[in-house]
Amino acid sequence: MRTASIIIIGNEILSGRTKDTNSNYLAKMLVKKGIALREVRVIPDDHNIIKSVINTESSLKNYVFTSGGIGPTHDDITAEAVASCFDVPLLVRDDAVELLAMNYKNGKKDLNAARLRMARIPQGAKLIKNKVSGAPGFIIKNVFVMAGVPQIFEAMVQEISLDLDQIEPILSKTIKIFKKESEISERLWQYADRYKDVSIGSYPFNNSGVYGVEVVLSHTDITLLNKIFNEILIDFNEPNTN
Repeated sequence: MRTASIIIIGNEILSGRTKDTNSNYLAKMLVKKGIALREVRVIPDDHNIIKSVINTESSLKNYVFTSGGIGPTHDDITAEAVASCFDVPLLVRDDAVELLAMNYKNGKKDLNAARLRMARIPQGAKLIKNKVSGAPGFIIKNVFVMAGVPQIFEAMVQEISLDLDQIEPILSKTIKIFKKESEISERLWQYADRYKDVSIGSYPFNNSGVYGVEVVLSHTDITLLNKIFNEILIDFNEPNTN
């Protein structure tokens, strides 16, 4: 199974001033593409931290997706850090300028120094088009660099979905067990040991005083999911609640 990390970059997220919705939006797309999201990290606008995290994650995962830090201001340093990761120059590229200029009334005449910062792209990277504001993101190696503004981020995710081949979507089945988590944990451990390739999640609930646990099974193989699903139904003597 292909794996991914999402890196949310921005002091405004860490301070609580801005709420991250981008990772949730992207996670849902990755499930449909059959890509297992292994980690979501929120890191500051710090060159060394961005470089270190991307270096590590790009070596461990099939895909790394970043959000934030590619705007026109002084603290938008993601492009610089990513270029540094791969030891390539950061250039104001003509193709990025063309895309950016299309968003302004007077075209290139309106592109001041701040706006041109959004056309800086690591050498060799592929552009990610942005139908909302024109300023592109980019793909270099297995790293997808996208904007932090949710509307623009979502537009970029729609673009990159075309670059991610869908193999088999990650499917899930849910069983409601009306017992406390502590009463079923030992048997769930046994299922987890028996089916190591299947994600088995345990989520307690309380519906108006009725306690129980939702057991969520996730995998790309529906036949295997159905097998485990039926085993658990019989084992815990629960009705079919899928």
